[in-house]
Amino acid sequence: MELFIILIFIIGYLAIALEHKTSVNKAAAALLTGVLCWSIFILFDNDKMIIVEQLEKHLGEISQILFFLIGAMTIVEIIDTHDGFEIITNRIKTNNKVKLLWIISLLTFFLSAILDNLTTSIVMISMIRKLLPDKNERLTMAAVIIISANAGGAWSPIGDVSTTMLWIGGQITSANIIIKLIFPSLVCLFVPLIYYSFKMKGELNLKQLNVTKSKTFTTEFERRFVFFLGIGVLVFVPVFKTITHLPPYMGILFGLGLLWVATEIIHKNKNDEDKKKLSVVYTLRKIDIPTILFFLGILLSVAALQSAGQLIKLSDLLNDKIGNQNLIVLILGMLSAIIDNVPLVAAAMGMYDMNMFPTDHTMWEFLAYCAGTGGSILVIGSAAGVAVMGMENISFIWYLKKISFIALLGYFAGAVIYLIQIAIFN
Repeated sequence: MELFIILIFIIGYLAIALEHKTSVNKAAAALLTGVLCWSIFILFDNDKMIIVEQLEKHLGEISQILFFLIGAMTIVEIIDTHDGFEIITNRIKTNNKVKLLWIISLLTFFLSAILDNLTTSIVMISMIRKLLPDKNERLTMAAVIIISANAGGAWSPIGDVSTTMLWIGGQITSANIIIKLIFPSLVCLFVPLIYYSFKMKGELNLKQLNVTKSKTFTTEFERRFVFFLGIGVLVFVPVFKTITHLPPYMGILFGLGLLWVATEIIHKNKNDEDKKKLSVVYTLRKIDIPTILFFLGILLSVAALQSAGQLIKLSDLLNDKIGNQNLIVLILGMLSAIIDNVPLVAAAMGMYDMNMFPTDHTMWEFLAYCAGTGGSILVIGSAAGVAVMGMENISFIWYLKKISFIALLGYFAGAVIYLIQIAIFN
């Protein structure tokens, strides 16, 4: 039984990793993998009721993550539908390559901590397409956006799915992860930024373009109102959890409900056609459901391995062969460049007991950093990278030759800073 589950898991992962070669959506591969792992598990076990109870327990935990993601993605889509992000993009006026690189990178870094790294990378690529019509001028900028988005998502409880999983699971707390990881994450970004600051020279040969989409059914007040309210409810989620002690998904659903009511009120006097385009019901149709199903399939697969006892065996193997916990986490982070960081973190959460590593233990903090930033080493190593790769048609080989080594240096630099920081303050 155990061999069959592991084999299905490996085949499923290969299908996910080779999505760009097979043209089979990774969500489909993940769902099949998750269902087949549990099917094998229950077919080869005599006590089927216990297996069903374990599945229901895991599904309860997984649903918290999925509801959180659905709520967060909907809020971001509502802001985008109202052109709220123009408040930021219309203020970028420089033609200097190095200045623009730093502005875009730092903006991406902090935005991804508030929104999430995937959404932020999509927003920023859409923006630089208007600022930089020449694709060759965009390539390096696009690659640095990937690094910035992943580094920015690592230190925020709502910035990266893997960090969110650790936060919802109780392994980390919001204030602590921000304090401990913001500086290492900045260093991870600054290494590539400094390098490319010396590589890029001169001014951009462009005329500043008007970034506004010129939609006639949103006013300046509505754009500002929805932008600041949307960002506000996202930032309020950790505060809501602290005050009420309810899980984070309750906070994000509260924020979504608040934004929903507010948009219904401000658009109540519009004509039906404009009101429909700005409604939350219309926005919900644009949510990336395949991504949600991908996470569902992946988390179900990892849950099957955990229930079958395979993750505990893997933990014991790593401890016996490597021993050093920091080195193990560093290797897991580098593996996230090949395998998505979501399953890696899910596996680590199943491998390590919170009795051994309690809330806010340095192991969980270091895992959040490594899993969040390690995906930048390869273009296929993160959701942000895959999204930018698709939008800009970035070649895997080009990224490997031009970006991977610098991203790896940034990854190690941030890791070293974190370990020094812990050695000094702990």
